[in-house]
Amino acid sequence: MVEQVIPLKIYDSHTHLNDDCFFSDVPAYIARARHYGVVEMNMVGSNQVLNDRAIQLAHDYSGLHAIVGWHPEDAKNYDDEARQRLKQQLTDPEVVGIGEIGLDYHWDTSPRDVQQRVFEEQLELARQFNLPVAIHCREALADTYDILKNAHVSDFGGVMHSFAGDAEWAQKFLDLGMDLSYSGVVSFHKAEDVHEAAWITPLDHLMVETDAPYLTPMPYRGKQNEPAFTYFTVLALAKLLNERPQTVAEASWKNAQRRFKERNQNEED
Repeated sequence: MVEQVIPLKIYDSHTHLNDDCFFSDVPAYIARARHYGVVEMNMVGSNQVLNDRAIQLAHDYSGLHAIVGWHPEDAKNYDDEARQRLKQQLTDPEVVGIGEIGLDYHWDTSPRDVQQRVFEEQLELARQFNLPVAIHCREALADTYDILKNAHVSDFGGVMHSFAGDAEWAQKFLDLGMDLSYSGVVSFHKAEDVHEAAWITPLDHLMVETDAPYLTPMPYRGKQNEPAFTYFTVLALAKLLNERPQTVAEASWKNAQRRFKERNQNEED
């Protein structure tokens, strides 16, 4: 990592310290993240084990928050027991959203009709619990858009995690009231669609994330990603948008707070 760091206050809106590759050494990854100004993080689940771990981490460490749900790759395992367990977890005060949920037509590890049904069911839970959603979408933009639109997602809100569509799709999701979160992909030189999407994303609807251990930004592409590297995604976005890093960090911080934390605080008040 670089020696000199611009002082920034960063919220990694989507990461996975609950993953096996991090879970045995979480304090070290948190310490490195804080060195780079990454002081708030959403631990995002995708199945029973990772959901449980996300909540555990949120209770154990200040600045960590849990998002729980069933990933489309795990949708085939979403049964009544999982449904009831998820409902119980959504009452936990450390849970700030439902995710990551959505559609994945790249791997197709769950049948597409099952993915769609489980996605729709969890959107209904988001409505019932008034929680925002973190959306996984891979090679399924049209169906994801249609399902979110039919669910009137603007009633409870959400974010397109690691958005990978072009500017036209970005505008369509923005028109639904969604925020768009950008990962290390935005730092890749050939990610032209993502660059164009970022250009048209208003600062008040933009977030940053790592999706660690995946999607490592430049200059560390090829190495395992970690929350500290959100710093480099902020730098890449700032350069792309011709903005100061402080401006991008502050905007994404405020948006993540608004979407994931202020809602819960307002309800507690």
